[in-house]
Amino acid sequence: MVDLQKLNAPQRDAASHGGGPLLVLAGAGSGKTRVITFRIAHLLEQGIPPQAICAMTFTNKAAEEMRERISALLQDKVTARALTIGTFHALGLQILRAERKALGLPRGFVIYDQSDQMGALREALRHIKDVSRDGEKRFDVKAILTRISLAKNAFIAPEDYVGNPADEYDAITAQVYPKYQEMLRACAAYDFDDLIVEPVRLIEKDAGARERWTGKYRYVMVDEFQDTNAAQLRMIRLLVEQHGNLCVVGDDDQSIYSWRGADPTNILRFDEMFPGAKIVKLEQNYRSTKTILRAANTVIANNKQRHGKVLWSNLGEGESIVHAVAATPEDEAKWVAREIHQLHKDGRTWDSIAVLYRSNIQSKILEEELRTASIPYVMYGGQQFFERKEVKDVIAYLRVALNPRDDLALRRIINYPARGIGATTVERLALAANAKHASLWDALKGAVTGTGTLPGMTTMLSTNDDDPLGASPAVDVGDLRGAARNGILELIHVVSELGASIEAGDSVVSATRVLIEDIKLYDDLRHASGSMAAAQRRIDNVEGLFGSLQRFTDKGKGREQLAEFLRALSLESKDEEEKTPGPKVVLTTLHGAKGLEFPICFMIGLEEELLPHARTLQPQSTDVIDADHATDISEERRLCYVGITRAQRKLYLTRCCTRISRGRSMPRTPSRFLLEIPEELLDVRDIAEEARQKVPAAEVQSFFGSLASMLDD
Repeated sequence: MVDLQKLNAPQRDAASHGGGPLLVLAGAGSGKTRVITFRIAHLLEQGIPPQAICAMTFTNKAAEEMRERISALLQDKVTARALTIGTFHALGLQILRAERKALGLPRGFVIYDQSDQMGALREALRHIKDVSRDGEKRFDVKAILTRISLAKNAFIAPEDYVGNPADEYDAITAQVYPKYQEMLRACAAYDFDDLIVEPVRLIEKDAGARERWTGKYRYVMVDEFQDTNAAQLRMIRLLVEQHGNLCVVGDDDQSIYSWRGADPTNILRFDEMFPGAKIVKLEQNYRSTKTILRAANTVIANNKQRHGKVLWSNLGEGESIVHAVAATPEDEAKWVAREIHQLHKDGRTWDSIAVLYRSNIQSKILEEELRTASIPYVMYGGQQFFERKEVKDVIAYLRVALNPRDDLALRRIINYPARGIGATTVERLALAANAKHASLWDALKGAVTGTGTLPGMTTMLSTNDDDPLGASPAVDVGDLRGAARNGILELIHVVSELGASIEAGDSVVSATRVLIEDIKLYDDLRHASGSMAAAQRRIDNVEGLFGSLQRFTDKGKGREQLAEFLRALSLESKDEEEKTPGPKVVLTTLHGAKGLEFPICFMIGLEEELLPHARTLQPQSTDVIDADHATDISEERRLCYVGITRAQRKLYLTRCCTRISRGRSMPRTPSRFLLEIPEELLDVRDIAEEARQKVPAAEVQSFFGSLASMLDD
């Protein structure tokens, strides 16, 4: 029996809500996940079948945590597994797979992650007239990809994209977007945005699909609703079209992702979009002291467009907030390192401490000081495990073995490790394939058919091999000789062996290990790395992939499930980073800190042009769109609010009086958000003055130490 009395009154009100739209405004640290899990458990106890409940999250980690909590509440893992709980993209993929025939998709369609997308975009750029051969270097490919992503989520088709013609990035996007989309379709591929947009288009235009999906789930729940974009909102509205049983949980004060398409008006106008909606506010904070919450409430109250709420706590007043003023960023970093070292001496564990900053560039000096002080640290938001080159290379081999006509994966491995297939040969193969509307794999086979083969290659060279996309057209590449021909034969051989082993039911781990030996991957990693330690780290990354493949093998699944597994790797939103022993201080941007909490937090660089960011103060700068590009001051204030509310017991706010800008020392102005915090909450510390007071004592100690040493001699 699920005991709703374990919840506070507003939480209980939300969890026990019956039908109709419900907006749960969950302030920072107010127990929103607890509300969702209790609500789902309560619905199940009311007789709603698990197959009729859908909960959408933004990360796989959040989805898994939700499922585990429900399982623990119900003491029933089977029922918890029957629930549809996952990311928007995972649900979109589920719809695409279920509606594959209606969409005219081949069985072997693939999902492109960001690295794949950027590869396709670079290739598309090479085919744009008036763009030089190094066009992908001249343009920030990620900025173009962001524009395509925003266009897709606004349902702007490639042929309809205009943008601002005066903006060179908008102009190049208008040219490359159609070619990029053509490349995806030619490879039977979808990117992340397609996983939302294409299911929505299908459900809206196809009566059968609309009937199947608008009636499938009787109750729909959405976590972090403030982060939804236009496409995700359309998907949500379609799913609840027949019944309106929608529960969304979120906090408009933590909407900080508009630069990637999130629309805060989705949560601000919820009751307008879903008439009759019930609104429940969760304002009791279980994380932070009253002092920290007073600072957060005061800052965020200066935003006008928001749902009014005031966080409160029973955790006591707590310590004052330290406001430390440094002369320079170097002094700021030295002081933070010293303070962290002292906190550790006083009994705090390294991992109870976090340092937050607005932009990644701020971390460089801090990292140097932490290393000097021998303070262990980890940076959140680093390169993801499945994004590491050596890992993606092995995955690409597996993708080609399962789907030889996955052109992007094939291009990745065609000459890696180097086997004599140069760029000119690849271009010749690609042109021949395009002329026949065939794949690059077809061209590879055409290049060597009848010129002699290696053992075990008969099936892979057949022009009618049973690959996922059907029969292959004959492609005449002409006469290829020497290293290029031998390299193609070698490539087809190793891919053939890998595919045949998987097809025969051999362990994917053992089959992939044979591949690694055949292509001498570890030798190449040793040769290409700057040191043996670096080479070993890269080899360990590949070994880490074998761990993932072994876990897949242990589930006893086959070839088709392996293809799904590789697609799932592309959908991972959290990495499986290398684990090194011991606790560490956490360094992260304010964007990366959302959803986290720490007993002690340092927020550094609270100055105008850092927080709020300079691009917010000069919105005409539109050359690059990224996490540093916020839309307005109100979002920057929300970002500050997010940072403050990460702290549980102690908060430090630091700033500098000067910074070097374009080679000159420039005075800095305190952040307006810092000035909004009531003075009585702050313990102001002058870092320069503290240093002056300590230097004489240190010099005296050093003198007497040297004197004693000389006397001993």
